[in-house]
Amino acid sequence: MGKRVRMTDDSLNSHGSRVLTAGCDTAQYERNPVLLYMHERGKVIGYMKDIEVKDGEISGEPVFDCATELSKQCKKQWEVGSLRMVSIGIDVLELSEKPEHLVAGQTAPTITKSKIFETSIVDIGANDNAIVMRHNGKQITLGRDSENPLPMLSNKPQTTKQQMELKNIAHALGLPETADETAVLAKIGELNRSVAEVEQLKKDKDALTLAQVTSAVETAVKENRLTPDKKEHFINLGKTIGIDSLKATLDAMSPSAKLSKTITPSNGGTPPAGQKTYNKFSEVPEDELRKMRSENPAEYRRLFKAEYGYECNI
Repeated sequence: MGKRVRMTDDSLNSHGSRVLTAGCDTAQYERNPVLLYMHERGKVIGYMKDIEVKDGEISGEPVFDCATELSKQCKKQWEVGSLRMVSIGIDVLELSEKPEHLVAGQTAPTITKSKIFETSIVDIGANDNAIVMRHNGKQITLGRDSENPLPMLSNKPQTTKQQMELKNIAHALGLPETADETAVLAKIGELNRSVAEVEQLKKDKDALTLAQVTSAVETAVKENRLTPDKKEHFINLGKTIGIDSLKATLDAMSPSAKLSKTITPSNGGTPPAGQKTYNKFSEVPEDELRKMRSENPAEYRRLFKAEYGYECNI
């Protein structure tokens, strides 16, 4: 009875890639299961029989035809154990960098679909399941110093810590814990756009409020409800309390007479003997203000209203 050997499995090879058994097509090869020596065309030494795909690996039994001295030699060495490795040749049909297709230490994409075109007896393989691959018309031999035309991973496999961080970020964003990096970045971009829209709306609202407040204050100045020097103060007040509260405040203020007019005593006559006449409340010295407040409250209120535009209570 011959020796059944593993032809390939899902493990990581020496070029940092993997060939998925589930995506490896054996149908065409089983029609012509040629067995070569060292992957060299023209050195046919037999064929593979009883090819089986099972438990994540492909296996078979090499049969030496003994039609050449090379085949006889390989058969003898196979029987004594000096030759004991086989290696398949495949055409690469599809590559994948999806997380579910990558394992720790992988540096090249996983070959998810391929087709076997030959199997060889080899002396020293690059690993336990040496493979020859053809990709985009170029052959890849899995050896220590061989060239590897497979592309490198655009994103290396994530560590367990990185996977946990991504999982936590996805959860915080309201995404499923299984969301990948692309989905997370898309959600962050969506949120950034929402924040930008909110900020723009706030700027627009602030600009509109400022325009309304400025217009209301300027109107109050024109109507002599406010003096020009109070304009900036009431604009800042309006930005704080809002346009509605500002309008209510301004509406409660009565228009005042021009400050350039001489204000006469409330009784229409001359002021009391020895009392100086003032045009502005702010012109009255502090000691005279106290005296006016107690002795001539009508004049006190008139001067106050003339300067500030609203009545004061004494």
